Amino acid sequence: MAEFTMELNDEQREVRDWIHGFAADVMRPAAAEWDEREETPWPVIQEAAKIGLYSLDFYAQQFFDPTGLGIPMAMEELFWGDAGIALSIVGTGLAAVGVLANGTEEQIGTWVPQMYGDADDVKVAAFCSSEPDAGSDVGSMRTRAVYDEAKDEWVLNGTKTWATNGGIANVHVVVAVVDPELGSKGHASFIVPPNTPGLSQGQKFQKHGIRASHTAEVVLEDVRVPGSCLLGGKEKLDERLARAREKAKEGGERVKNAAMATFEASRPAVGAMAVGTARAAYEEALEYAKTREQFGRPIIDNQGVAFQLADMRTQIDAARLLVWRASWMAVTGKPFTSAEGSMSKLFASEVAKKVTAQAVQILGGNGFTREYPVERMHRDAAIYTIFEGTSEIQRLVIARTLSGMPIR
Repeated sequence: MAEFTMELNDEQREVRDWIHGFAADVMRPAAAEWDEREETPWPVIQEAAKIGLYSLDFYAQQFFDPTGLGIPMAMEELFWGDAGIALSIVGTGLAAVGVLANGTEEQIGTWVPQMYGDADDVKVAAFCSSEPDAGSDVGSMRTRAVYDEAKDEWVLNGTKTWATNGGIANVHVVVAVVDPELGSKGHASFIVPPNTPGLSQGQKFQKHGIRASHTAEVVLEDVRVPGSCLLGGKEKLDERLARAREKAKEGGERVKNAAMATFEASRPAVGAMAVGTARAAYEEALEYAKTREQFGRPIIDNQGVAFQLADMRTQIDAARLLVWRASWMAVTGKPFTSAEGSMSKLFASEVAKKVTAQAVQILGGNGFTREYPVERMHRDAAIYTIFEGTSEIQRLVIARTLSGMPIR
């Protein structure tokens, strides 16, 4: 078991510097353009693919880092570059992880390579879970998957929303209800192959921030997929549903808490994204405060500005430490007895919103214009307290974990 450390080793520093170089040299110069265009930055993704940054191999290496710091380190540097472009680069990973976590070896080998394509023919994938009436409340999911035993096919119907790469993806991974009586335990995940009839893009959202990342509805109308597209296979699903029914009889709350614990492990990565955006805004504000002169001196000479910067840096470092702690706990198998995963995501997300707002304030009128990047960073930061569980949901998870009570 790797001991917790706050110092990166030589290999980790080399990877960090490599990602930082790409973020600084490729992502940042393109950030304003793709934010304005509100389109997927295919040329940037292709550049990432050429150097191996957009690939399953790269993310697998970081995921299996025994210290747990590989993923948060990579996320922080990418989102330091630009949150919208970074989400376009890492969005496919959500679908890939869904297959890696639940699929068979054959499914992993068949579908994950098709999610990424190659440097000459880049592809993206979409993970489709949220619905118009089922975001935080996953138990209200309505998309249904019905098994057609005669044809060994699953028939999917429903509408997904807030899907990164939804409708433009080569491969979609769709979560659907197979047994409504079991709530969230009655869900299963399905691969929808390229060009499958019945799958279409619904509304493409025009967003406040992360505008270089494609977000849209995915409409499923009698979408038929082979039985082999059920992640994990039919036998495994039947066994899992049978266990869930037994556990539901013993005590439904215990089953639900086990499901909540699964989500906990993914939240530090989102916290790291927030840290990256906050750090970028802080650095812009610090440099501006050192060079901007008012009343004959740099504005950082004023305590009102200097103390803000001191607080910003302190909060960023505290957020990173919470993210690193939770990431290390997850990789070493230590239980989140105090909901440490949710703590890291909650605190880092709130810090990103606060720090980017302070950066805009320090830049004054310039900070309110699109000529300076803090305006975009402030818009981008708003998403962190919303996706992967809102701040309110994180507080609910933390409170329930600490108290052992079904707080509502």
